[in-house]
Amino acid sequence: MLNVALVVAGILLLTLGGEVLIRGALGAARRFGVSPLLSGLVIVGFGTSAPELVVSVNAALGGQPDIAIGNVVGSNIGNVLLILGLCAVIMPLSVQPLALRRDATTVIGASVLFMLLVMGGELNRIGALVLLASLAAYLAWAYRTERAPASSAPGAMHAAEADEVQPVPPRAGWILGALGGGLVLLIAGSQVLLHGAVGIAESLGLSKAVIGLTLVAVGTSLPELTVSVIAALRRHADVAVGNILGSNIFNLLGILGVAGLMAPLPLDERILGFDQWVMLATAVLLLAFLYTGRRLSRTEGAVLLGAYAAYLLASFALIAN
Repeated sequence: MLNVALVVAGILLLTLGGEVLIRGALGAARRFGVSPLLSGLVIVGFGTSAPELVVSVNAALGGQPDIAIGNVVGSNIGNVLLILGLCAVIMPLSVQPLALRRDATTVIGASVLFMLLVMGGELNRIGALVLLASLAAYLAWAYRTERAPASSAPGAMHAAEADEVQPVPPRAGWILGALGGGLVLLIAGSQVLLHGAVGIAESLGLSKAVIGLTLVAVGTSLPELTVSVIAALRRHADVAVGNILGSNIFNLLGILGVAGLMAPLPLDERILGFDQWVMLATAVLLLAFLYTGRRLSRTEGAVLLGAYAAYLLASFALIAN
């Protein structure tokens, strides 16, 4: 019971820390005149991945590569199947494919790049640098193209992301307090969550990879869930989907890039043989939805949720075998 309580406490601290950090960062952006487009693209789209970043880096530094990588792979699977599926069931998502196809294609490209870099069974520091360089290239490309009038749809979507989160007042004290407090909560939450998750894995005889792919991944994805559900309820479907796509891009290129620089990350055999392929398949499935229609219906949302349930069942079936 103690380990369960630690996991719950860690998730709550991470969720609160991510929320406070994003609000502080948006307050700083307003104070220094950062455009809404850049605020949505970087601060909100990537800021919701702050819990994954802190947990994966701490896991890498603590010699727990299975949790570091499992957290990212599991989060990317859950973001599409669980979070978007839930959003679509709550409120069908009518999207503008033009605003989302670039990022959906980038998620597929990032997934393939990751799979190529770990073919040898490890993400080494050179591979981590390749991921970070790819992230920098994506950000430069996205910002340059979205400033052009012809690319107003993606630009408007990322600008709208910033409106989904209320920033702290643009005063130095509020901003510093929010940034510092958010970081403290994130670091504390990651330590508590990791301690509880490892304890559960050991007590149940589960691998750390499975715990990272499921329990830790879902826990660290709560900020994405919050932003996307709020956007869906406000009928801002493009923001709901765009937030997930931006988070998945940052998870693969940014979080694994930083964690891989901290320490080489060997991959568990089940991630190599199963989970990374599921991650790629979910990205392709989402792109197919975007290309075949302008609406993610409740039926399609139910399909995504059913696919996530099937993934969980398959994960534990693999353990039994």
